Amino acid sequence: MTDTKPDNALRALPSVDKLLGRAEAAFLIDGHGRRAVVDTLRATLETLRRDVLAGDAGDLSDEKVIALAADRLEAEARSSLTPVFNLTGTVIHTNLGRAPMPAAALAAIERTAQSAANVEYDLDRGKRGDRDDHLENLICRLTGAEAATTVNNNAAAVLLVLNTLAQRKEVPVSRGELIEIGGSFRIPDIMKRAGCKLVEVGTTNRTHLKDFAGAVSARTALLMKVHTSNYAVEGFTKAVPEEDMAALAREHGLPFIVDLGSGTLVDFRTYGLPYEPTPQDTLKQGADLVTFSGDKLLGGPQAGIIAGRADLVAKIKKNPMKRALRNDKMIIAALDAVLRLYLDPDRLCQRLPVLRLLTRPVDDIRDSAERLAPALQHHLGDAFTVAIEDCQSQIGSGSLPVERLPSAALALTPTAKRGSGAALKGLAVAFRQLPRPVIGRIHGGAFILDLRCLEDEAAFLEQLQSCFDPKGPRP
Repeated sequence: MTDTKPDNALRALPSVDKLLGRAEAAFLIDGHGRRAVVDTLRATLETLRRDVLAGDAGDLSDEKVIALAADRLEAEARSSLTPVFNLTGTVIHTNLGRAPMPAAALAAIERTAQSAANVEYDLDRGKRGDRDDHLENLICRLTGAEAATTVNNNAAAVLLVLNTLAQRKEVPVSRGELIEIGGSFRIPDIMKRAGCKLVEVGTTNRTHLKDFAGAVSARTALLMKVHTSNYAVEGFTKAVPEEDMAALAREHGLPFIVDLGSGTLVDFRTYGLPYEPTPQDTLKQGADLVTFSGDKLLGGPQAGIIAGRADLVAKIKKNPMKRALRNDKMIIAALDAVLRLYLDPDRLCQRLPVLRLLTRPVDDIRDSAERLAPALQHHLGDAFTVAIEDCQSQIGSGSLPVERLPSAALALTPTAKRGSGAALKGLAVAFRQLPRPVIGRIHGGAFILDLRCLEDEAAFLEQLQSCFDPKGPRP
């Protein structure tokens, strides 16, 4: 129907009841439910009415209306949260969910989520239990801590520690450690929200033990050191060793707290990676409490871990805020499964995805690039040239910020110089609109796909075949 007269076109629109009588509508109802189909048909008809009044009638046949409604239903049925291929070159990408979890964690989540579980029930005593019991012994075994507790992320761990131990008191921190990480998490802001007063000591690049000693007063609650995990200060610098901080804290009867940010439970040097402080090393150097993340270098779900002295952990667990920041049964199950992988360090690299990706040999990545380049060139046609380039991956999420990992990438460059910027942006959009979106980066006049994190080549190629053709990408 293409009558452009609004009155005639409006009369040509089918009724909802008529549409519901068609076989196509019955099929939609089977898939989405009657209520959703009725509501979507009404919304589709209302959109078409507005189009008619605007002079754009178009096809108003029953088949077209139902097809439009089907497209709406399909779009609404898709979750906005979807798996993607992370080809950005940042392994632990905050915006892309940080660490991919191992199979053991996924199995633990499924097993625990699908039924009731003893999350806060002591099976031996038949009474209410403590959800920390599922993880505390394991964390202590791996870190050497006396006690431990967990919350929903490391920012929450820092907030809870400060609110418990330093409310209405002062906390000296080096100016060079007043960090800000993604999402505007700033140590000064967290301290303010925790109810304690920040006392800045030293300078941005140099802080001495005497600076901390001069800041200690009757109002001091604790000494704190923050690991500058997302940046590095180089050159004429000075930081106070943790052993010296711990000794000063003991001298004044104060707790010494270390926020590691992105924590790992293994010595990265064993795997050919740069050293990153571990909770066990930090506690051996005299820290009374250490906080760190579960979803970064540790390779597990989003969580914050607090480990150290038993008396301090006991105080923290009594804080009413602890309940607001606690983990649910699925996070506990996943974190338990990930931590258990660390009990078998000989097979950790194969079983923990984040460590496997960080240690992936560059020759393997280059081999992948050589397999994929011809296929990608075929599907992109003449509009782009595909070349293999050496590149540098980064670890990400504030972990080892200045370190780079040798990698290989596919560089997709427009063949036409004129309009190349628009072509690159269009290509990036096309890759993001694939069934499983591909996230790369535009750099140096090319669309770069760093292959370090691409382990499923078959799935990557399959969707290229279905969504691209030699005439160029199609939405």
